[in-house]
Amino acid sequence: MNNTIRKIHAREIIDCRGYPTVEVDVELETGITGRAGVPAGLSTGIHEACELRDEEARYRGLGVKTAVQNVNEIIAPALIGRDASRQRALDAFMCKELDGTPDKSNLGANAIVGVSMALARAAAAAAGEPLFRHLNSNARVIPVPLFNLINGGKHASGNLEIQEFIIMPVGAETFSHALQICTEVNFELRSLIVDTYGKIAVNIGDEGGFVPPMRGVREPLDALVEAVERAGYSDLIVYGLDVAASHFYDVEEEVYHFAGDRLTRDDMIALYEDLCSDYELASIEDALYEEDFEGWAQLTARHPDIQWVGDDLFVTNPDRLRKGIDMGAANALLWKINQIGTLTEALDVAEMAYRHGYGVQVSERSGETEDPVIADFTVALNAGQIKTGAPVRGERTSKYNQLLRIEEALGDQAVYAGRRFRWQG
Repeated sequence: MNNTIRKIHAREIIDCRGYPTVEVDVELETGITGRAGVPAGLSTGIHEACELRDEEARYRGLGVKTAVQNVNEIIAPALIGRDASRQRALDAFMCKELDGTPDKSNLGANAIVGVSMALARAAAAAAGEPLFRHLNSNARVIPVPLFNLINGGKHASGNLEIQEFIIMPVGAETFSHALQICTEVNFELRSLIVDTYGKIAVNIGDEGGFVPPMRGVREPLDALVEAVERAGYSDLIVYGLDVAASHFYDVEEEVYHFAGDRLTRDDMIALYEDLCSDYELASIEDALYEEDFEGWAQLTARHPDIQWVGDDLFVTNPDRLRKGIDMGAANALLWKINQIGTLTEALDVAEMAYRHGYGVQVSERSGETEDPVIADFTVALNAGQIKTGAPVRGERTSKYNQLLRIEEALGDQAVYAGRRFRWQG
């Protein structure tokens, strides 16, 4: 099989927010191609790999022409003639030989990850396999979708500090059933918001969720619970939060500015304990400041039945995850490939998480493209859970529709993760 790379070309496209991002094509000598669009985050952890932006007048400094140029003028000439199926070797070569920095700040993680994902696509196509199967011959778990139906924090223009209010259809029979359930709940939520706050309140945030004029944490959770009850699915759904606590934490004062109050670490832990007793919360992401490993460890030890997900805490980074494992901080990893910068590194971090009993929750970024690639990654990881926004915009529905196709392709082999969403791998 001829997997020799003939051409690599990058271009600047725009993501779902209208911000520029990188798209990469890899073409093999056989004419087979692979393409990948690079997502971008707005709510980012301080330890993420470096996303290279032009910082010039065009696009208010958000252009990615330099990253595109680095692909076309540095990475492409160095990889042409190599075997695209040697993913690990090529990823390592880009990181160590071509970039040479620990955070990929030379070429840009957005340049490197675009090439890395496109290589995987091209190699899978050359092998005549779907991407999820090419990455894992034993892939069969279809994930529980975490539907972010109310947006807050940096993803919205409302008054909610908490970034995401989520429903999880763990009692569904299949993924297609889960998609139906959550979409019907979203219909009910829209009607509820219109009835309560008026038509203007159903504007949406970066991830497609509603941005009603709510405050605090209980008002939006109550709205979700009521919408679920109206839809008739109370016995099939549990709830989740992405708190993104680092974004309202005052490092100097060591307090969280939340809903008009100044809360300490202990106050935040007490808040979560109250919420978990009053709502069927199953998963809470970024509950505390990203450097507070001790607080995370306390939280996890006191409530191991809840999935405590580290996003800003871990940033899909093996060193950060190792520290969390050693300290008992969190019990799940949020998996975002562009946080670390190559497919190989991201897969290795997921494997580390599984080896130590951590769940893996695959996630989009707020700045997504129409590329559905994380759907394949989620199934390849047998991750059991995916978080990719509300089912109302193309950059979100592309992932859900790809999961429908994968479920259909797997047929009787497909296993919907359901209530076991934490324990896959």
